[in-house]
Amino acid sequence: MRRPVVRNLTVLAVSAAVLSVGAAPPGARGGPAVQKTPVAVGYGGAVSSVDADASAAGIEILRKGGNAVDAAVATAAALGVTEPYSAGIGGGGYLVYYDARTRAVHTIDGRERAPLDADEGLFLEDGRPLPFADAVTSGLAVGTPGTPATWQKALDTWGSRSLASVLKPAERLAADGFTVDETFRSQTAANEERFRRFPDTAALFLPGGRLPAVGSTLKNPDLARTYRQLGREGARAVYRGAIGEDIVATVGKPPVDPASGWNARPGTLDSADLAAYRAKLQAPTRTTYRGLSVHSIAPSSSGGTTVGEALNILERTDLKAASQERYLHRFVEASRIAFADRGRWVGDPAFESVPTRELLSRRHADARACLIRDDAVLTSPLAPADPRHPVPCARGGKAVPTTYEGESTTHLTVADRWGNVVAYTLTIEQTGGSGITVPGRGFLLNNELTDFSFAPADPAVHDPNLPGPGKRPRSSIAPTIVLDRHDRPVLALGSPGGATIITTVLQTLTGVVDRGLPLVDAIAAPRASQRNAARTELEPGLYDSPSRARLEALGHAFTRNPEIGAATAVQRLPDGRWLAAAERERRGGGSAMVVRPTR
Repeated sequence: MRRPVVRNLTVLAVSAAVLSVGAAPPGARGGPAVQKTPVAVGYGGAVSSVDADASAAGIEILRKGGNAVDAAVATAAALGVTEPYSAGIGGGGYLVYYDARTRAVHTIDGRERAPLDADEGLFLEDGRPLPFADAVTSGLAVGTPGTPATWQKALDTWGSRSLASVLKPAERLAADGFTVDETFRSQTAANEERFRRFPDTAALFLPGGRLPAVGSTLKNPDLARTYRQLGREGARAVYRGAIGEDIVATVGKPPVDPASGWNARPGTLDSADLAAYRAKLQAPTRTTYRGLSVHSIAPSSSGGTTVGEALNILERTDLKAASQERYLHRFVEASRIAFADRGRWVGDPAFESVPTRELLSRRHADARACLIRDDAVLTSPLAPADPRHPVPCARGGKAVPTTYEGESTTHLTVADRWGNVVAYTLTIEQTGGSGITVPGRGFLLNNELTDFSFAPADPAVHDPNLPGPGKRPRSSIAPTIVLDRHDRPVLALGSPGGATIITTVLQTLTGVVDRGLPLVDAIAAPRASQRNAARTELEPGLYDSPSRARLEALGHAFTRNPEIGAATAVQRLPDGRWLAAAERERRGGGSAMVVRPTR
């Protein structure tokens, strides 16, 4: 059964492929304009991200002989320039790496950590949870950044180039500037009130006191200097050096405009927190699906376990032969179940006993799959089950709703000429992070600690995601690499979108593997997202379709969401070429590039 799956993945992809647009190095003067295209096919390696300048940075490194890890760091650094509201060295993320020589998958947990003096009352005042908006735009929300440590760890372990060399394209891009598009302007407009509270943020992102105009050039010389110092000194500049000192000072006394009247609560992150931070090398999650092996990130992220559990549940259904309504029904119900179990069991494994292996077991999946019926809909919040002691169709336990998680993140996917692959999702949490720019440094600080539960949803139910000293908040990030039966890469993908990351990755995977969609079409397909909530979110393409009414007749309830996720992916073709794919429209469209394009 495995061989037909791989053949379908590749042949269908080729039929949808088009040429990559040639790109000048980011920030280069006098070269052709860097343009976006959602799919590209060719040799020598591939990069897919949400931004053309960032993808071009990765391609530049590949063309100079760098490998996938080198190019991934270069792309991520460029996204810190052009996607500063979603990523940057003030944040964190998770990286999944396939080593072509050993045919093994490795991961790095670069998630931000709470200060070492944090406790369960981090976001409580007078015994009550802070209003979410007050917590987000504060020093309290800022976790110890993990991105610089992730870059250093990845390069030291698998890279072939120095940090200084792979930061050069992004350094140049920050100094020369990038062209503001409609997405960047609209994201700035959505944060304008917050940004005006902080003079350094306003000076950088509201030049001349106004929203940046579409088509204008936005420069960030402070970030260029910061990258130059980071390249020269390495990650220690953040964790034991001057950049870190500036982060600590900013968190401890957020530089607020007094006229704004904003109470930006200070955080307690200090030099000891930075010095103690480590990006963690760890084994991936792994499950099999339709003869393929699916590898992703293990806790502290819930992405790998939740996608994997849902796939295990869905494997018992012939999704290829299913009608559109039955496919969506089964997809929604499997997601609902997996999210119920996620909420009860997944947290930072340094603090919680997370049953990762059991959550991914076939026995547990079979015990949960029997809850799904074709003539009825499960009710949310659905109670979790105990994966350590599976009981078929069990409905015991106490249900609690899924907590909120911000949706501004970015994902990149890279492959090189040797067959190495990287899927890397990085974040500063919600759009604009905490809203606080480190003075003189050119980057925003994260608000990642608001991914913790502020308080238990139900005091009678254990919550594995409460704050703690040095604890990593639970994430939904799910960078994923799929291998064939010979442990060769077939597909790698990921997405931003907070908790919708999980359903985006799941839907894209099943769209390609089960529904036979070319990769770029699976990414573009209208999405649904069920996260153990009373209503399932639908993008307009599904909300306005006949399928919605048919599913509502079955008992489903829906709400409209204009945009869910923004995936990027790469795919290995049988002749050795790479196919890179990105969004056609979401977030203004993505940018897929290859080193040597072919037809």
